[in-house]
Amino acid sequence: MVAKEVLEIAGKIKSMEIRGAGTIARAAARALMIQAEQSKARTVDEFWDEMKKAAKILYETRPTAVSLPNALRYVMHRGKITYSSGADLEQLKFIVINAAKEFIHNSENAVKRIGEIGAKRVEEGDIIMTHCHSKAAISVMKRAWDMGKDIKVIVTETRPKWQGKITARELAEYGIPVIYVVDSAARHYMKMTDKVVMGADSITVNGAVINKIGTALIAVTAKEHRVWTMIAAETYKFHPETMLGQLVEIEMRDPTEVIPEDELKTWPKNITVWNPAFDVTPPEYVDVIITERGVIPPSAAIDILKEEFGWALKYREPWEE
Repeated sequence: MVAKEVLEIAGKIKSMEIRGAGTIARAAARALMIQAEQSKARTVDEFWDEMKKAAKILYETRPTAVSLPNALRYVMHRGKITYSSGADLEQLKFIVINAAKEFIHNSENAVKRIGEIGAKRVEEGDIIMTHCHSKAAISVMKRAWDMGKDIKVIVTETRPKWQGKITARELAEYGIPVIYVVDSAARHYMKMTDKVVMGADSITVNGAVINKIGTALIAVTAKEHRVWTMIAAETYKFHPETMLGQLVEIEMRDPTEVIPEDELKTWPKNITVWNPAFDVTPPEYVDVIITERGVIPPSAAIDILKEEFGWALKYREPWEE
């Protein structure tokens, strides 16, 4: 039986109450930990079936943010190895819970490390433009501010879910001067921008960046203005399936996020509202990717993937076997 709290976390991820790739990943790992802790299973097989059901429910909430399945893989692969070895119930529970805690700890430290590395690329007096809400990107800006660098940040509103409001408030409360603008003003203000710092939901084998819709437009505009674009992303956001040629699915969300439901009912029937959550920024529009391991060019994404996952990738996930 899947724990009630796990279902609640899954619901919050799906509705975007829990948002941001890193936050989603940590929430997924925490949900698996809760499932293991609250399990009433009496046998190893019963426990592992529960874990697979919980992981599958979590996996199906958001198809694009690769940090979610990577978090599930981190915990479940370790659990599967233990399960297959013939371990008893308590040993298996311990391994699953410990793996979830380890992932959460590593994830939180990764954001801090990215901030330390990325801040070195920020110069005194820089005006930075950012889009959406990324803990890793924010960490770079906060760390630069802590180092005494006098920076300002242009924050785009990031429609239709307005994640830019969260970023603007977080930076302002930290003391950093913020300029908040509508998304369509990004090109207008790029001429006063020194660097663009954004996060990522997924990074492919060729260094393409999948992030909140509007990211690609800002990156293209930055290239036009010869402004550096830096992507801050933890290594668990690199997409292993793209090594096998799989395309990243772009999530289409509810049209009522764009047009209120009552208003949408009165619209002509031949108007269709499309609401893609993400877009793809080609690697030629990204200058560097800042990870917890260091700064890499987009072309080095394959090296991160080989180090993290090797070539022996399976087509079946541990919760499907």
